[in-house]
Amino acid sequence: MYEKLNGIVLYVLRYSDKNSIAHILTNKRGRMAFMLPQGNTKNARMRNAIFMPLSTIEFEAKILPGRDLHTFRDARPLTTLSSIYSEPSKNAIAMFISELLSRSIQESEENHPLFNFIATSIQLLDTLESGIANFHIWFLYNLGAFLGIQPDIETYREGYWFDMVNGTFSRECPTHQHRLSPKDAPAIVLLSRMTSRNLHHFRFSRTQRGEILDIALAYYRLHNSMVGNLRSPEILKQLFI
Repeated sequence: MYEKLNGIVLYVLRYSDKNSIAHILTNKRGRMAFMLPQGNTKNARMRNAIFMPLSTIEFEAKILPGRDLHTFRDARPLTTLSSIYSEPSKNAIAMFISELLSRSIQESEENHPLFNFIATSIQLLDTLESGIANFHIWFLYNLGAFLGIQPDIETYREGYWFDMVNGTFSRECPTHQHRLSPKDAPAIVLLSRMTSRNLHHFRFSRTQRGEILDIALAYYRLHNSMVGNLRSPEILKQLFI
């Protein structure tokens, strides 16, 4: 029996000459893997275009209990992305988001708030005209709320340290090394003030943006060992000045 699902393509991995495996975040069943037929026919090329990273699609899935790999039919785009794949800066951000989500989301459970946030963010990136260089920083910070790891800004006081392990600010210096000094800790509060509408107001140098990205990813790795070392951040650092 087939079930109608909406999905966000995370990535596609070549499995054999005839098939690839598409890893998709779905609106009803969390992360799932589907067999994606390959080929050189016109239909196969059109299907592959639909399954670009971060594409939003609707399809019918044949889900068999006890199996990790499923099949589908009638995949169609939910939305048309006009600039993410044609503009180098947006494409680099899409690669980063795809890699981050592929590592940080493993659950095969329904999570509508998370799915809706990611889908809305993809549409925002596609239509964004200014502040593009800050988009991935905004996304990283706000994704944390849906993963349960967003810093507790309410604990901030001037002169406090930021404890990266507990995600809180404290008067005393944490005894472990995963911390930000009172000089650097206010940067976390600054990030919390970023919204999808004011990204262009935040001015960072290339060095500052790179340092913020490194800190944010270190924070993610502390709270999710699956994140590990990503390859795409280096591309972002080269692009955005």
